[in-house]
Amino acid sequence: MPDSQASEIESAELEQFRNETRAWLEANCPPEMRKPATSDADVFWGGRNAKFSSEPQRIWFERMRDKGWTVPDWPKEYGGGGLSAAEHKVLRSEMAKMGARPPLSSFGIWMLGPALLKYGNEAQKKEHLPKIAAGEIRWCQGYSEPNAGSDLASLQTRAESDGDDFVITGSKIWTSYANYADWIFCLVRTDPTAKKHDGISFILFDMTSKGVTTKPILLISGYSPFCETFFDGVRVPKSHVVGTVNRGWDVAKYLLQHERAMISGMGERGVGRPLGQIAADSVGTDAQGRLDDSMLRGRIATFDVDEAALAACAERAVDLAKAGQAHPAFSSAMKYYGTELNKRRYEILMSAGGVDALEWESERSRQGARPRAWLRTKANSIEGGTSEVMLGIVAKRILDLPGA
Repeated sequence: MPDSQASEIESAELEQFRNETRAWLEANCPPEMRKPATSDADVFWGGRNAKFSSEPQRIWFERMRDKGWTVPDWPKEYGGGGLSAAEHKVLRSEMAKMGARPPLSSFGIWMLGPALLKYGNEAQKKEHLPKIAAGEIRWCQGYSEPNAGSDLASLQTRAESDGDDFVITGSKIWTSYANYADWIFCLVRTDPTAKKHDGISFILFDMTSKGVTTKPILLISGYSPFCETFFDGVRVPKSHVVGTVNRGWDVAKYLLQHERAMISGMGERGVGRPLGQIAADSVGTDAQGRLDDSMLRGRIATFDVDEAALAACAERAVDLAKAGQAHPAFSSAMKYYGTELNKRRYEILMSAGGVDALEWESERSRQGARPRAWLRTKANSIEGGTSEVMLGIVAKRILDLPGA
């Protein structure tokens, strides 16, 4: 069969998939799930103790779960939808058009799942991936330590061999949602005599294990997803190590690519209202229907162009990743650009709101949602690797600058 004919057939099949997907989404996504999330309660994280904030949220999650579309591109045997890269792109596009929320938010989906698919053994995949896809287990990430943040490889949490187990002692910090998580994927030092990037292992264990405690960290915004996490002689089977013992840095680096790509997504608007519409609520419009503040209008126009550029870049990054052609350091560039863009978004929102945007506790301001979110963005360029570290990676590994 000629290549052109095969391409036409493939295109026709993809268009049929698009039509079927659009019809299914229209029939199955509740109207309430086509609106922007306005609080953490609007986001479903799953887990042993998960509760739905509404009946539409439950319906949407269960319908997508049953279709395998909480993880559309994972293999069906692990709870996924088995979609091709092209089909997955179509699904994302159709969900974006109708403003559909993700049915399930999960560090298991965004970070651990890809690492398990690449480095996990078959028993680990069968044990953990279906539970992630079904929202049964909520995961947290045990990476940063009090003296090992940007220099993550300096971590000191140790795992000492004892028969068939490792005994883990140490602590982690900035562990997002550790107080709600069921399991943790964690970096531990299994060989203290090796060079710092060696002797590290990537291990999984239950947060209800004896010796695990968490302590929330309060941020300046008044809210926080972060915790200190302590391990006091936690016994974990050696079979829970992902990949090879003492080669956990390989897994860690691969997972960081996915984490940084995830964090970069906060620079995209998603299903939220455009900045111009939000600003018009406070600033008003002129006789031509434009924002009644030319300077603010210019800032928003520039931002919208940059936001569109990020969205296009993110699409290309996904396509390259699916084709196995992605540069391993590209996620660092995306993380830098996305987090700095999100900080700009909230600076503009604060400027547009004027003094009203500073309201902290009134009902009118939804308990200070805007200033609290603005303060929270200050951490965006720190978490997951600081902007300075990201720029260093770009300079060294992408631009190959002298002396980088």
